[in-house]
Amino acid sequence: MSEPSPSKPECAPAVGYIVNTWPRLSQTFVLNEILALEQRGVSLRIFSIKDPRREPVNAKVAKVRAPVAYLSFRHRGRSILLANLRIARDRPGCYLRTLFQALRYRRLHVLRHFFQAGYLADLVRRDSITHLHAHFATAPTLVAMFTHELIRVPYTFTAHARDIYADTQPELLRAETERAQAVVTVSDYNRRYLLSRISPDSNGRVCCIHCGLDLSEFSCRWPRASDPEPPTILAVARLVEKKGVGDLIRAADILRGQGRSFRVQIIGDGDLRQVLENQVAERGLQDCVALLGAQPHEKVRLAYARASIFVLPCLVAADGDRDGLPVVLLEAMASGLPVVSTSVVGIPELIASERDGLLVPPNDPRALADALARLLIDPDLRDRLARAARAKIEERFSIERSAERLLDLFFPIAKGTDQCLHS
Repeated sequence: MSEPSPSKPECAPAVGYIVNTWPRLSQTFVLNEILALEQRGVSLRIFSIKDPRREPVNAKVAKVRAPVAYLSFRHRGRSILLANLRIARDRPGCYLRTLFQALRYRRLHVLRHFFQAGYLADLVRRDSITHLHAHFATAPTLVAMFTHELIRVPYTFTAHARDIYADTQPELLRAETERAQAVVTVSDYNRRYLLSRISPDSNGRVCCIHCGLDLSEFSCRWPRASDPEPPTILAVARLVEKKGVGDLIRAADILRGQGRSFRVQIIGDGDLRQVLENQVAERGLQDCVALLGAQPHEKVRLAYARASIFVLPCLVAADGDRDGLPVVLLEAMASGLPVVSTSVVGIPELIASERDGLLVPPNDPRALADALARLLIDPDLRDRLARAARAKIEERFSIERSAERLLDLFFPIAKGTDQCLHS
């Protein structure tokens, strides 16, 4: 990690980070970002909309210095009520205007998040927090927006994928975008979507900042260790439609029919697990396809190191859900793995096909099988693509680079320019 940036003093005002659930195993990008900002001397507070889940926890969570406050109603109903009464007493005009704004959306969850915002506003005043940053344009950003309306604290937010395309009403997303100091998203594809479909007049405030990696966690050696037999094709994904894991299983069936030697390991869990296990069983692939469930990030990194190929055949789901730019692709490339993915959403911004990975059309198991077969039989191609992939991640996707750009948004006076115009 680099030393704290000289342009941002170590005594910088506190920033409140609002997330859906803290900690969350699948959101290492948020954890990396928080650690990188703390490394630069930024004082942070974490606010979690929900209580933590019963799931494995990334060991790096223990390094976070920021205190955590939970905003869920469970066990906090009285505190939330009293906090709202204090804000209503101290700022009656702002409170009533914001309450009426929440009621106009005619959604119970919006009203619930308004009351959470009243609780957060009370906490923000006590902690002298001068800026809020939310991850995901769903509950966290809605709470940030209402808090802004209540006590005028500025906010920014990062929009990722499902929160843009499936989970948030366009009317709400437009309001969140237009009231924010700046809007971050993780791919230029997402940026164009937000500007064309949501808020065309927000061009100067919507910018692309890629999720960065702590590259020290993903060391790779050249040449890679001798591939195990049979070679391992690794996927790391939540088991939901947009990840295309069903296409991977169908591609594995095609490869087996061609007489290829391989094994597929799929790390992750989700609503489609039983469906995918049935698909494996129906095709008789139990000997070469394994669904391993969710794993701590330390074990995922070991899996990268042992695999021969990484694959993530993303697609656009029936409900419009899609990925912005999957962080696991960055991690695999940083680990020196050749990657295969699809030419959807922001993925072509990361992978130049035939140069630092292979791209195939979505929803095409045959093309996916062909790309995997090329890598299985050609170690020189694997090596060439993997080396180029690692070089690209080092050049463009470090957490240091991302953290500096975020700080420019949180504290724009230090630069005196509109950083989003230089995305």
